[in-house]
Amino acid sequence: MANPKITFIGAGSSVFMKNIVGDILQRPALAGAQIRLMDINPTRLEESEIIAKKLIATLDVPATVETYSNQRQALDGTNFVVVCFQIGGYEPSTVVDFEVPRKYNLRQTIADTLGVGGIMRGIRTVPHLWSICEDMLQVAPDAIMLQYVNPMAINTWAIAEKYPTIKQVGLCHSVQGTAHELAHDLDIPYEEIRYRSAGINHMAFFLNFEHRQPDGTYKDLYPELHRAYREGRAPKPGWNPRCPNKVRYEMMTRLGYFVTESSEHFAEYTPYFIKEGREDLIEKFGIPLDEYPKRCVEQIARWKQTSEDYKMADRIEVRQSKEYASSIVNSVWTGEPSVIYGNLKNNGVITSLPFNAAVEVPCLVDDNGLQPTFIGDLPPQLTALIRTNINVQELTVRALIEENREHIYHAAMMDPHTAAELDLDQIWNLVDDLIEAHGSMLPEWARGPRKQRVA
Repeated sequence: MANPKITFIGAGSSVFMKNIVGDILQRPALAGAQIRLMDINPTRLEESEIIAKKLIATLDVPATVETYSNQRQALDGTNFVVVCFQIGGYEPSTVVDFEVPRKYNLRQTIADTLGVGGIMRGIRTVPHLWSICEDMLQVAPDAIMLQYVNPMAINTWAIAEKYPTIKQVGLCHSVQGTAHELAHDLDIPYEEIRYRSAGINHMAFFLNFEHRQPDGTYKDLYPELHRAYREGRAPKPGWNPRCPNKVRYEMMTRLGYFVTESSEHFAEYTPYFIKEGREDLIEKFGIPLDEYPKRCVEQIARWKQTSEDYKMADRIEVRQSKEYASSIVNSVWTGEPSVIYGNLKNNGVITSLPFNAAVEVPCLVDDNGLQPTFIGDLPPQLTALIRTNINVQELTVRALIEENREHIYHAAMMDPHTAAELDLDQIWNLVDDLIEAHGSMLPEWARGPRKQRVA
């Protein structure tokens, strides 16, 4: 059987690349894969090459590694494209996305998916994703893009809108990650859990969450989740003591369903938790303000040590991650079916959400590619909350497609958290300041003068 060619764009994200390559090479049918690493940072690219080669040596597989600084060359004839870059990085772009809003007393937690931070990240990210699509159309038109970049929903929507023939899926680990967390909170082995989730990226909900019984039947676990939260047994402490995960449990008591992305993310997708003068809410729900910059600083420091350890080591420990990439590659390449949660154009799969929106649903994967499963209508309260986020995504995509700077302001106006904290003049001035601060990181059309409003 031929060996797949798998290209990583943004391969300098070395830890992520290591996890995906390690997953791929542990699958027998993919052990001879040609791994192509592309990055514009030569130092990070070299580090990733060293790691990939040591993974191959550790696993004793016949895979090969090639490195590229030219995107189109890396894509030429490839079968799969794993995208994992961040335009602007922690510095300057993430710092800008937090510090400029802070001048307006607009506080954030993660700012990579929604809110003014997510909007600006989308405006600077999508043009480069489109450049990958352009190259794919020329040199790898049948390849599948496995897109791991935030803001996931905006990116996926924008690709589907401008390049509808590109085969793509947006991938996140929030569904399976949250399922593991809830199983842990209830002291139930994850392998005994059955669930179904649907919505949009970072705002999908478990429509059912069940425990397989010895007689083969399934027990609804929602009553136990409510009971555990009410009695203080859940949420249990997680990997990050700054993030106690109370927001999502509280929202479950109000909506009846548990959301799949973390509490620190969800707190800034709604107007209910981060409010000026309401420090009681911050304390009650343990909301970690400025969480993402703290993680970035910690990760950068950790990577300095880790990269040195990898360079010195003869072998690198390989563990299976929770990411879906290797499962997709294996299923498409071999025809062996699997089920993953992916982000794709809705196309009527969730009937209560807009047709063009990017939705996150269970997908069957085999040698026919990715096939989303039909969901139908979501419960009305979930649909209503999700639409508040889709409004922001749609306007950001419209800004990109039409090269219309006005829609950046409109997107910020519709953002639930921003609108709850700032008035219209503040929102428009904040967007102006963000555009100026990001400068050349943004496309040229976004940097022109703002049109004067007619009084």
